[in-house]
Amino acid sequence: MPHRPHEIVQMISAKQIAARVEDLAREITAAFADTDKLVVVGLLRGSFVFIADLVREIDLPVEVDFLEASSYGDSTESSREVRILKDLRAGIEGRDVLVVEDIVDTGYTLQHVMGMLRARKPRRIECCALLDKPSRREVDIRATWTGFDIPDEFVVGYGIDFAQRNRNLPYIGKVRFLPEDTK
Repeated sequence: MPHRPHEIVQMISAKQIAARVEDLAREITAAFADTDKLVVVGLLRGSFVFIADLVREIDLPVEVDFLEASSYGDSTESSREVRILKDLRAGIEGRDVLVVEDIVDTGYTLQHVMGMLRARKPRRIECCALLDKPSRREVDIRATWTGFDIPDEFVVGYGIDFAQRNRNLPYIGKVRFLPEDTK
């Protein structure tokens, strides 16, 4: 699958992303203004670039932790079976938590992660997703804050990969698959 011929067409520029990250950070800062420390939980691996930019813009004391969940592997389609590959290092009971997700597609991963974290009794838990594909939703869940709603396209860049490639692109691009005989 990763060597299937494809091209990447820019959808959301680096400047658009940076401006939206600033807006999201202002909204999150205002919403959590009463916290003594916000635990920002990044869902690996796709959120790592987004979380780095977002926490630098949040004007609150923050602690960063990571959780790795998988429902895709090297595929372009969700398996709908969520596996936790790496759990949080610290407890979140009684704490303010912001889960940061790269993209909400079917919603299975976010639903699973939010349910698992709510069971740990945080004081408050919210979610911020860079991208949302509402047309693909199969479960009833939405992020509190969303950077961009996008159509049903397979996207890469700004931390999001296709078979572990293209995470380093500074923009969000849609993957266009080419006929097999194209080089």
